[in-house]
Amino acid sequence: MQDVVLATEGLVMEFKGFRAVNGVALRVTRGSIHALIGPNGAGKTTCFNLLTKFLTPTAGSIRYKDCDITGMKPADVARQGLVRSFQISAVFPNLTVKENVRIALQRRARGSSFDFWRSERVLRSLDAEALALVESVGLESFANRAASELSYGRKRALEIAATLALDPEMLLLDEPMAGMGREDVQRTADLIRRVSANRTILMVEHNLSVVASLCDRVTVLARGQVLAEGDYATISQDPRVIEAYIGDAHA
Repeated sequence: MQDVVLATEGLVMEFKGFRAVNGVALRVTRGSIHALIGPNGAGKTTCFNLLTKFLTPTAGSIRYKDCDITGMKPADVARQGLVRSFQISAVFPNLTVKENVRIALQRRARGSSFDFWRSERVLRSLDAEALALVESVGLESFANRAASELSYGRKRALEIAATLALDPEMLLLDEPMAGMGREDVQRTADLIRRVSANRTILMVEHNLSVVASLCDRVTVLARGQVLAEGDYATISQDPRVIEAYIGDAHA
């Protein structure tokens, strides 16, 4: 039996009578790269917000590592090792690449307080780990440059480094390739593949070539419900998926 690390049952999110998510059952296997795909408005980002507790479901349950996290707060879920990124890159533009990652390390070390008024000696003690994380995402040559100088794709790599500083067991990536050129897409896909070596990844992604090459399993949402699930080769041949999404996506 496969080891399921994240599971939902009957997940519902209703906004003033409109069900953005309607009875979603999701199973993510430990160590896998799992994609959540579907047309705009299918409920993908709402699902992400439910899984990471930025929203509380109208009905249903969410379990992570056999713990019911349905009613937990985002910070509590993150401390359990379930950490997300966002569609829009969120970095401190005027700080260096290393300083951005060091702030994330401070966050992990100090709990809910960033505690900026620390001695320089204490902050320097985090430099080696910060530089190791910067190197792990291929940004070592940019370590002492301002984040604002990075290309969009490299800013996403920096965001992933800062997320890794929180030491997640499971990483949720919301459209990591959005807005990227071809070179940045390939670089980021390679990075996600490396990061997945000892983590579980769930990602929302519209780039179907990336989904096909990276993901072990794919869940297709349409109108807030699970339309199909399986490996990419299987779901890409499903007439329902072709009609609802893949035909338009390729067009």
